[in-house]
Amino acid sequence: MSLAAATPLPPDRPDRLLPGLLLSLGLAALAFALGRALPLVGGAVLGIVLGLLVRNALAPSPGTAPGIRFTGKYLLQAAVILLGFGLDLRQVLHTGLSSLAVTLVTLSVAFLTAWALARLLKVHHGLGTLIGVGTAICGGSAIAAVAPILRPDEHDTALAMSTIFLFNLLAVLLFPPLGHLIGLSDAGFGLWAGTAINDTSSVVAAGYHYSHAAGDIATVVKLARATLIIPICLVLAGWQLWRAHGRAEGRPDLRGIVPWFIFGFLAASALRSASLVPAALLAPLHLAAEFLIVLALTAIGLSADLRRMAATGARPLLLGLGTWFAVAASSLLVQALLHQA
Repeated sequence: MSLAAATPLPPDRPDRLLPGLLLSLGLAALAFALGRALPLVGGAVLGIVLGLLVRNALAPSPGTAPGIRFTGKYLLQAAVILLGFGLDLRQVLHTGLSSLAVTLVTLSVAFLTAWALARLLKVHHGLGTLIGVGTAICGGSAIAAVAPILRPDEHDTALAMSTIFLFNLLAVLLFPPLGHLIGLSDAGFGLWAGTAINDTSSVVAAGYHYSHAAGDIATVVKLARATLIIPICLVLAGWQLWRAHGRAEGRPDLRGIVPWFIFGFLAASALRSASLVPAALLAPLHLAAEFLIVLALTAIGLSADLRRMAATGARPLLLGLGTWFAVAASSLLVQALLHQA
């Protein structure tokens, strides 16, 4: 059993949240600072690693469990809402239309491949869905968005995050030389990176390493792709509603299924699109979202048991590798067919 699951979160005792919150905050601050110095790794990955190390080497007391659980769930949802301020939906829609065909194909390939490999490798559907969503859309941010809907075990969330970030790092290192090897244009590489690399920071790093023009295109394509998290979350919420209805008589409690934070994300994006957010606030809001993601992922790391991860074996990594390869290959194939490379 995970640490966070060992003790229920008491809504009427906020003082009990403090130990776990402070532990998560201290580790997250360290991970965030190290992530600035090591951008290829990033604060999110370091947060998970530090959380895992502390959880499994030092075994924090059960009294930290409520705060860790609160941080990993509710502050993660707050981070997703803040990410909405970074998306001007009108600009992304206008610039990203040309990438729509490639994006939809890679999205479909990611989900179908993850589903097929999960069945083949006997990885349960919850973990397979998390890895598929993370590969299809926007890495850790997508997993962060769908986790409150799917309600996976903290161990599965940490494992999916770790798998996705591993392939983000590999993509940053491998994509630029591969792009030059196969002779991709700046536009072609930008479209490839924007549709086939998971995390936004990794897309930007790989794109601008290739060329400035490729970096610009990759960033816009990635932002357009990230907006697809909204319909995906709503579809998954509807699926959870249907499953809940099938398991129990009467109408299920929508408060526990509908992802309220997605409406906050939509509101934030709408405010940004309507130019109602002062430009001076955009950078601080993005920084706050980035830190909250690191903080939440640190708490998720603190909730995970490495012994359970080891017992899982190599199957999740093989699932992630197969899905990632299928997405990268399908992106190049569609570009070649549409003469966009």
